[in-house]
Amino acid sequence: MDFFEDLKKKIRRSAPVGAELEFSYPPRPELGDLSAACFRLDENGRRQPAPAAARDLSATLAADKNFKKYFDEVKIYGLYANLVIKPLYLAEKIIRAVKKEKNIYAHNALGRGEKVMLEYANANTHKEYHVGHLRNIAYGDAVGRLLTANGYKVIPVSYINDFGIHTAKTLWYWQKEPAFKDGPEDRGYLLGKCYAAASQELAREPEYKEAVAAVMKEIEKRHGDNYELWRETRIWSLKYFARVYQELGVKFKHIFYESEMIALGARIVKDLLKRGIFKKSQGAVVADLDDFGLGVLPILRSDGTALYPVADLELAKEKFEKYHVSQSLYVVDVRQSLYFKQLFKILTLMGHNKPLKHLAYDFVTLPAGMMSSRAGNVITYEELKDKVWQKLKTETKKRHPDWTASRVELVAKDLALSTIKFEMLKVNADKIITFNLEEALRFDGYTACYLLYSYARLRSIVRKAGFNLFRPRPVPKELRQDQEKRLLIKIAKYPEIIRSAGRNYNPSEVAKYLFELAQVFNDYYHETPILKAPPKVKAARLALIKMVAQTLKNGFNILGLKILEEI
Repeated sequence: MDFFEDLKKKIRRSAPVGAELEFSYPPRPELGDLSAACFRLDENGRRQPAPAAARDLSATLAADKNFKKYFDEVKIYGLYANLVIKPLYLAEKIIRAVKKEKNIYAHNALGRGEKVMLEYANANTHKEYHVGHLRNIAYGDAVGRLLTANGYKVIPVSYINDFGIHTAKTLWYWQKEPAFKDGPEDRGYLLGKCYAAASQELAREPEYKEAVAAVMKEIEKRHGDNYELWRETRIWSLKYFARVYQELGVKFKHIFYESEMIALGARIVKDLLKRGIFKKSQGAVVADLDDFGLGVLPILRSDGTALYPVADLELAKEKFEKYHVSQSLYVVDVRQSLYFKQLFKILTLMGHNKPLKHLAYDFVTLPAGMMSSRAGNVITYEELKDKVWQKLKTETKKRHPDWTASRVELVAKDLALSTIKFEMLKVNADKIITFNLEEALRFDGYTACYLLYSYARLRSIVRKAGFNLFRPRPVPKELRQDQEKRLLIKIAKYPEIIRSAGRNYNPSEVAKYLFELAQVFNDYYHETPILKAPPKVKAARLALIKMVAQTLKNGFNILGLKILEEI
């Protein structure tokens, strides 16, 4: 149930003939709960403010016999008709809706079951899994959950680059520097450390590039010692990635690999050369897209080895042929924006006409500056997780000295993973994130700790009350306070947030909403007695905070956060 959308439909039916309504929310509660700006078209078809239409709308609503069911009054401010919603009507509708829909409150059927492929978590084997990758996986997972809540059938997939020049760099240095083989850490993690060291060595000694190229050629020929080492070490990386995905609660319908796409993509390259879409240039193969303002995209190097587009062309083709999706979304960082415009243009020239969209996101930086896996100044996934986890273990022990060590470990780990995800999601994808560990761990700021602690507080109140939500049935008319109405209004807006965030592929809208809801609740909690209220009032207030808890929980599920009953 979408309370405000239903209310807007009712108001539109009462609008004066020829009037157009534009809805918003007044900036302050005393101005009303829902605002309808009234416009009319002039003789040139342009919209003009219509204060008279606002007055007519107010009069029409006042004459409607159902008006008093929904509204206490309408306040006129120029072209705006601001409606004051009746608290009892609001409380009855919201409590009934959340009770009925529970975990799917705010879900809708806008997508009509349309199949969408969502590609994200496109890590490179033989490289470290760092904080930048975490933004990709948190964002991709949350977008998938948002689209599902909006009625789409989402097919989440990952595309692993297991065949690029980075694999040759790692294997070259792995054999050159045996210290990595003897490290105590996970071997997939050690491969990433080896890659960073190899990149630094190549920057100092560029003459080694020929040796790396020789390793790459042997891998591409799929024969010889380097190829066998590639096969063995590839498995180490994939096992490491699988553990990371499991910890983060992320699942994929299918995982594609560049090594499987590259040979099939080579056939597409030959075909596009024949068709004149690609051409040879100084021994290399390129796509000349200058006529479209997209420059030149290299396809094959002059030594015949393949670049990214070779596999990507086959991958795009396979997605639609194998899964019959109606559109394909790519979650890849902003640095690849031009590349995806080039790739999509090539696919269009090939005759591909299905919707393709690049969901770009900006960088994650450290307070000291930009990260680079080649430079080696990254925070890896393991390092970040352990830092956050250790700090939260200390905080959890402090708060719960009676808890067992294993319980402290488990709660702190879940809170650590939620903290990391929330930091990746709380800002719009087009904004740079500067990951500040101290800020992320605050219990009084825009953080996962604050949100999850607010939820745990709500659940604690309900447990203390021994409260079965609808026995005895709460009486909505007991919710008379202004802050109670504020909470109900906020809960009523959640379906609108889910629609907007899904339409914009923007989980940060959900994060911001949850923070605001938690703030309203905490203000209410500090100023209003709940467990010590008279019985009827207590029952109604407990029902209200259960609604708040359910809405927070639903939002946490969208963002992929852990649900913690106690912190």
